Amino acid sequence: MKFSIITLFPEVFEPILNSSILKRAQKKGLVEFELINLRGFGKGRHQVVDGRPYGGGAGMVLRTDILAKAVRKVTGNSRQVTDQKLKPVTCNLKTILMSASGTPYKQAKAHEFSKLKHLIIVCGHYEGVDQRFIDKYVDGEISIGDYVLTGGEIPAMVIVDSITRLIPGVLEKPEATINESFSEGLLEHPQYTRPAGFEGKKVPEVLLSGNHAEIKKWRLKKSLEKTKKIRPDLL
Repeated sequence: MKFSIITLFPEVFEPILNSSILKRAQKKGLVEFELINLRGFGKGRHQVVDGRPYGGGAGMVLRTDILAKAVRKVTGNSRQVTDQKLKPVTCNLKTILMSASGTPYKQAKAHEFSKLKHLIIVCGHYEGVDQRFIDKYVDGEISIGDYVLTGGEIPAMVIVDSITRLIPGVLEKPEATINESFSEGLLEHPQYTRPAGFEGKKVPEVLLSGNHAEIKKWRLKKSLEKTKKIRPDLL
């Protein structure tokens, strides 16, 4: 799978993309990361990429013409113009915009994106993005939470990480992505490891019993209890 990330700050991605599982996924040839510096498409000597919002208001807005150039550079002939909006020729390519006003990101969406061949991620910045770019070039706006960040770079890293680990072959134990939080609509049950006793607290006896049927029942019960307490909205 290929990720193309359009950003004003490509340098912030390097440490993340070249560490841990993301680094190993690249070495295995399972993912490819492409960083596109939006500033390279800017206007004039100062490579301007933004402008003041029509109608007034604080902040600056990323220009639609600059963003469109960046996306077209990435896609080449892989997208075609329709009456209203650029649509992928196949379902293997999508363009998303990281936006505080976007659709809340869920594990189900990570699974959906993991089946693509190419995902373009546009990192919003400043006061926002010209709506005309969104209308014509963006397949979906994505938010990672109900709060505002200075830019879309950190959310883009979240998207990349959550998707990459779901791609077959990336994790050494594929079953690790099955019984985890949100995979079944519940938060994951508590986990324990050595030592069996620590500061007066012992590992629950059922986990040491070897009775897998009882362990499964215990884990489901604890998942339900944890979800009810922390995220009742999921039930």
